[in-house]
Amino acid sequence: QARLVESGGGLVQAGGSLRLSCAASGRTFSTYVMGWFRQAPGKEREFVSAINWRVGNTYYADDVKGRFTMSRDIAKSTVYLQMNSLKPEDTAVYHCAAAPLYSGNYTTPRAYDYWGQGTQVTVSS
Repeated sequence: QARLVESGGGLVQAGGSLRLSCAASGRTFSTYVMGWFRQAPGKEREFVSAINWRVGNTYYADDVKGRFTMSRDIAKSTVYLQMNSLKPEDTAVYHCAAAPLYSGNYTTPRAYDYWGQGTQVTVSS
């Protein structure tokens, strides 16, 4: 059974950094796109970034470009989200997800089949 487990969240001051990890297991994800989404209280789940597992191409939401970097370690079956220059508006629960290639628009949650439980990121001002 496919499983995604996030870690690395926490409390950080504005301007600080965090690195989130998502360990994938239970199936082969080489033909998947891995994504990060976030959801703040009272708001819709929103796209943050995505990576093509096989070739490593990355995609970012406009408000995180230049601050966040997504990467993957194929040997460890893990994807990462390096978050720098964090802002209070980045505060949310961050979820890792997996979508089959060609499943559609990777910026939308409905493209994704598998989800992790989420990790809380809180940025204080």
